[in-house]
Amino acid sequence: MEDYIQITKLNDFIFCPYSIYFHTLYQNYNERVYHGSAQVAGKIKHESIDKSKYSTEKRYIQGMAVYSEKYRLMGKIDIYDIKTKTLIERKNKIVKIYDGYKLQLVAQKVCLEEMGYEVKNIEMYSITDNKVWKLKYSEDDLKKMEDVIKQIRNFDFKKINVEINPEKCNNCIYNSLCNFKTI
Repeated sequence: MEDYIQITKLNDFIFCPYSIYFHTLYQNYNERVYHGSAQVAGKIKHESIDKSKYSTEKRYIQGMAVYSEKYRLMGKIDIYDIKTKTLIERKNKIVKIYDGYKLQLVAQKVCLEEMGYEVKNIEMYSITDNKVWKLKYSEDDLKKMEDVIKQIRNFDFKKINVEINPEKCNNCIYNSLCNFKTI
């Protein structure tokens, strides 16, 4: 079996590699055990994509599974607009575009293109405030994605080699479980 990486793990890894570990521990539990109110709200707002009810227009591909054999990535896109060739990632509330957000879109773009779709534009959409963030794509973004994939594949969870960021730790849903924040 191939060791495919879920596209969402790129964002998680950049946020904190240990969050992937905790997420894996809890993936068989009901999300109510570990999700905070922000995660619950985001999941509720994302249901229209998950159930392909964002739009009935044929120009929108919604919630499609994508993969890349080259990078051994897999995941789902939120929306691909066939007419404008725009890939759109929706989040409940976007205040800032973090590297992990953008790299998720870059990975989705790579997957779609490998599957035969043309992607001219990438965008983030903030549901709560109805704001569109049009992002620029460059070869540097692809190199960053490749670097994160390499880091994920080579990461050793037994070694504590993560720079602890108290701001991130305070906003992490696994904060109460994590011993690394105090190191």
